[in-house]
Amino acid sequence: MSTYGALFTLLVCVLQLALPRRWAILPLLLTFSLMTRGQVLDVFGANFTVLRIVVGVGVLRVLLRSEGPTHGNNAIDAWMVVWAFWLLFTATFHVDGEFVRRAGLVWDYLGVYFLSRIFLTTTDDVIRGFSMVCLLLIPAAISMVIEKTSGHNSFAVLGGVPELAAVRAEGQIRASGPYAHAVLAGTVGATLLALAWCVRKASPVAALSGAVCGLAMVLTASSSGPLLMVVFTLCAALLWAFRQHLSGIRWLVLTGIAGLALVMKDPVYFLMARVDITGGSTGWYRAQLIRSSIEHIDEWWLVGTDYTRHWMYSGNPANPNSADITNQYLANGVMGGLPLMAIFIMVLLSAFRRVGRAVDAASRLSAADQYVVWIIGACLFGHAMNFVSVTFWDHSIASFLLLLGAIGAIQSEAEAQSSLPTPPLFHSFLGSTAAGGSVQR
Repeated sequence: MSTYGALFTLLVCVLQLALPRRWAILPLLLTFSLMTRGQVLDVFGANFTVLRIVVGVGVLRVLLRSEGPTHGNNAIDAWMVVWAFWLLFTATFHVDGEFVRRAGLVWDYLGVYFLSRIFLTTTDDVIRGFSMVCLLLIPAAISMVIEKTSGHNSFAVLGGVPELAAVRAEGQIRASGPYAHAVLAGTVGATLLALAWCVRKASPVAALSGAVCGLAMVLTASSSGPLLMVVFTLCAALLWAFRQHLSGIRWLVLTGIAGLALVMKDPVYFLMARVDITGGSTGWYRAQLIRSSIEHIDEWWLVGTDYTRHWMYSGNPANPNSADITNQYLANGVMGGLPLMAIFIMVLLSAFRRVGRAVDAASRLSAADQYVVWIIGACLFGHAMNFVSVTFWDHSIASFLLLLGAIGAIQSEAEAQSSLPTPPLFHSFLGSTAAGGSVQR
């Protein structure tokens, strides 16, 4: 760890212990926005990135102050714990050293998620946190613009990211900023656009900053995935005007997919092979990866597998035994079989369900508050679609975990002011279908 890295780590750790609860999310957001994964502290052979150190200090703070989720635990919490348990349990069926690697993933995922749950206790906390992200990512956006024009990554001095930007075969420079890959940086930018929309009334300056920076990050990443994530998020956001007819819309979409399956020679998911927004897109690879995983399902369905190189024509440069698993769902399957994939999907479904319950519970609150909840759900939908084409493998995963924590905070706060019955599991996919119902406070 460099001197700058050590000073930065010391600063965020002190802030983590000293800040009042309503600002306690700031150290996590500083690390997520301004630090790479290259600054590492080696402790008895275990690698602690700055994010992991901050998470550890955050846990210490929570224990010392006896802090916890204000409105108790929820289904997302439970599924996240189940996910972590199965991830660690199935490590015993894999190569030596896999348990340590997975323990690091659990530390990152559960740490960032539960600290977000604990520090974001109200809708005001969520808006404040989103506003912070909109401002803190300014340096990352500026660096990506410079990287796009010069080919040099300013964050490379911190390690963990390449000094020279990746270049497509067509000559397009792909900026990555403080993140390990351009597609991950672009995904953070796509998330930032939704966060900016959420805070546009409460903090117009932060919203403008987030919108400009998010757009810059998506465009300079030169990746189709983040651009499509913006499209999916926007489409879901526009459904706000038709939320009372959401059930019918879902059935219409499912019918359309079934119709395509009947007329297409390839499976429906090969539609992604025909999408190329930036030029040089690898949609075919991602579609073929899904097909190959199905063809080889007997190898990984129960507890995952350590060898996937034969699935695809090209491999992963970092692992000669692995294909490049550019799919978050399949990445879970490779690590822990169909059970881990199903658990991860249940995390998403639980989050969608709580978005719907929050909209229902807020139906007697202002339309602006309801719309904020809806936009968070729309961004979650964007992530769910984007997971088909990307695997998070650095601290950019915090952009997704922050959303999960925000959903828990808003839904718990809204439900505490109402007495709603629990809706069916799929009732709340993307939001409420009964926004006109009455709510008792």
